[in-house]
This record gives sequence, structure tokens and C-alpha cells, in this order.
Amino acid sequence: MHDHSASERLASYADVLAGELPDTWTSTHLAADAKDDLAELTDRIWDLDLVAALLAEHPLQQAAVLSRPDGAQLVLIDRHDERDGFLLAAVAPSALPDEAYRGVPEPNGIALTDDPFLGAEQVAGDLLVRYDRALAQVRHNALDGIQPSQPDRVVLTWQPDGSVATAPADDRAGTILAAHGFIQDPHSGIYRLSGDDTQAQARALREIGPQLDALGIGTALQHPAGRHAPTSAPASMPPAPAGTRTPTARTR
Repeated sequence: MHDHSASERLASYADVLAGELPDTWTSTHLAADAKDDLAELTDRIWDLDLVAALLAEHPLQQAAVLSRPDGAQLVLIDRHDERDGFLLAAVAPSALPDEAYRGVPEPNGIALTDDPFLGAEQVAGDLLVRYDRALAQVRHNALDGIQPSQPDRVVLTWQPDGSVATAPADDRAGTILAAHGFIQDPHSGIYRLSGDDTQAQARALREIGPQLDALGIGTALQHPAGRHAPTSAPASMPPAPAGTRTPTARTR
């Protein structure tokens, strides 16, 4: 039977904590019936220490997610021991490829006092500092190999995971990309088109070329390791996948 008092306590603590942190944060409570959301959140918790150890023994039954407008997220969870307070962990951005995390230390989570005002001081002076540093690094890494676009040309770059990434120069191109399945990272501005469905990816790449061309914007498709300048030609059919892709854990 679900403990409603525990849920209310977690949600209330998260609301106060969000209001006390630097910048603007909002809090969302995920209850036990949000199983898919909790599972997806578990996969994105950016921790190899305290929180990871707890989740290995106690899968998430509820959580509170604190979100900042730039896409940063923190997750508040129960401790599952006799001590008061909660655990707080960083959440890895979902829009960035696994390769961007290599070499970046995890901003491991922390245990918080049961006083959310003191907890906010703990977070601001420790976890947030490490989290923002790690976020900046992975977002910088995600830009590696992506050639900036120009106002008259969108450069699309194949990524090792089979996705296609681009950093368009203006909102006109961004609107067309978003309409065809590209997802924008709110901080870096990078648009990514997943390669999980290669037929849908190929269709999207075929369709954006003429639409961008109608705006006087050319397209170029290149591999990140390519040393030759890309040509201004409509994006073509992507090659067949090298093999079945399986999710891999982030190596940082």
C-alpha cells in the first residue's frame, strides 16, 4: 500500500527546495503509478555513488523532479533508512549522445538534511557547482565535430550513435528541423534527429532539403571525421545501419 504521507512529505520538501535554490526551479512529483516516467528517470540519474547504490536495492517508487529553464534537472528521492532527510541527484540531459559524457566526472548526489532551507544551502554550495561544471563540459563535448551552420546553409553531421546533429544559424531553419523530428537541446542550441528509426530519419532528411531550399538555405551532410568541406546539396538517404543498436551506459 502506498504511503500518501510519505508522498506529501517528499513533494512538499521539493517545492520548498525549488523555491530556495539559485535561479528559477520548478518541482514535479512522480507518484508510484508513473512507472514509465520513473524508469526513464532512473536511467538518466547521473550518479555512480550514493544514489546509484540505493537504487540498486530500492527501485524508484516515487520521486520529485526539480527543473531549471535551461534543461538542468535534479531528482529528490527517499533515503530508505532510519535517517531523516532525502537524497538528491543530478539528471543527465536526454538530448545529448553518450559520447559527450566520456571523461566527464559524475556530479554524484548528496544526502540532504530534513530542513529544506538548510538543504538548499547544501545543494547550492556543492551539488549545483559540480553539476553545472559537468553540464558545461558535456554540452561542449556534444559540439565537437559539429560544424556550425551559416545563414545560407545548414550543415548536418552524422553522429557515432547514428543520429544526425546540426546547429542552424537562425530560427527559420530551426522551425523546419523541429517540424521533422529534430529535437533541440535548450542550452547548446543543437538539433538532433534520432537514428533509432532509420526509415523515418531518411524521410525527414529528404523532406527538409526542398523546404530549406525554398528559403534560400542549402543543406550539407557530412561525417564528423570528414576533412573535406561539405557540398551544398540536398540531404540524401542515410546509409543502412551497421548493425543492431543496443543502448549503452554512459561512459564518463
